[in-house]
Order: sequence, then structure tokens, then C-alpha cells
Amino acid sequence: MLYKNRKDAAMQLIPYLEKYKNERVVILAIPRGGVPIAFHIAKEYNFPLELLMTKKIGYPNNPEFAIGAVSLEDYIIDERIDVSQSYIDENVKQIRKNLEERYKLFMGKHKPIDLENKIVIIVDDGIATGNTILSSIRMLRKQKIKKIVVAVPVAPKQSVSKIKNEVDEFICPYTPEHFIGVGLHYKDFSEVNDLEVIRLLHDLKSLKTVV
Repeated sequence: MLYKNRKDAAMQLIPYLEKYKNERVVILAIPRGGVPIAFHIAKEYNFPLELLMTKKIGYPNNPEFAIGAVSLEDYIIDERIDVSQSYIDENVKQIRKNLEERYKLFMGKHKPIDLENKIVIIVDDGIATGNTILSSIRMLRKQKIKKIVVAVPVAPKQSVSKIKNEVDEFICPYTPEHFIGVGLHYKDFSEVNDLEVIRLLHDLKSLKTVV
């Protein structure tokens, strides 16, 4: 399967989510690539859209190797990894500061929606290893959420197996046998920049104001 672009991918996901249209739902988009897809889903069903702001914590001297993740409210660490608490504290503080700055850039003065007792649908343009999203899910579980759903257009079978065990529902129309990268399953996988994210969030807010 080859999606034309992120809008086409969103259109493929929308029918799978119709059953939630009368529920208390919050869409959590992973910036930046997940925002164009989440925009069309939120627009279709008039769901509120939030940003899922998380970033991995890298291992000392090897930042690409994730030992945990940080969100705006919480953090999680792989307890099998031996690192000092001071290293963790320093990184959590710096990463959270960066996340807060980016959230403010995208959302302005908007305060994050309370997710308690709501159905949360996490949306991205695809999943590769799934490690960061798994960390996000485990942090979200602490917020007394009614149900966690992950909806993505494409993901490798290995990642699907890992994530399915952590969520209430996993929606993915395409799980190729030979997965190399998310972008190879799109005809147009142009980079989503900050300005596009801001524009889409503004457009969605304007639509809700009109309604």
C-alpha cells in the first residue's frame, strides 16, 4: 500500500474511528508528522486535538540509545539501565523545558486538556520501532484514562505486536512484511515544519469557533 500523502492516510483511518464519534475523545497527535493526520480526524468527528509532547532520554555518551522518555507531566526510565539519579534529573529538567517551549510555540496559552475518564486516541503518520510511543503510553496510563487507542497508517509487524499488548485498541490498516521506513509507504512524505503545525492547529480552532 502506498499512501498519496498524510491527508490520504487520514482518510483511510477515519472510518475505523467512527464508533467513537459520540464518546468523550481526545486526539493526541505526535508532532510534527502526526498533526496533519490528526487534523483531519479531529475535523471529521469534532474531536478536541492535543499534542503528545514526549522525547527520549539518551544514554550517557550514546544519546541515540534511549533509556527512557520525558513528557510535560512525567518521565519513565528503564530500571535495567544503570545511570545516576543526577544524570536523570538533569536530563528530565532540560528536556521538559524544551518540550514546554515547543508546546507554547504550537499551542500558545492553551492549557492541556484533562484526560481523566476520556478515550485517548494517539495519532502519528507511522511507527518504526515504537519505543518512544510505548514510553508515552506507559506514562499516560497513570492519568486514569478510560481507554487508550493508537491509530497509525503504517507500522512493522514487530512493533504492532509490542504496542498491542499495551493499549486497548491498535488500529493500523497496513503492516507490511518488509518494513524499511515510514516514509517509503507515502508518495509524498514532505517534512512537516513548525509553521504548518501552527497553521493546522489554528485552522482547527477556527472551525470549532464557527461551529
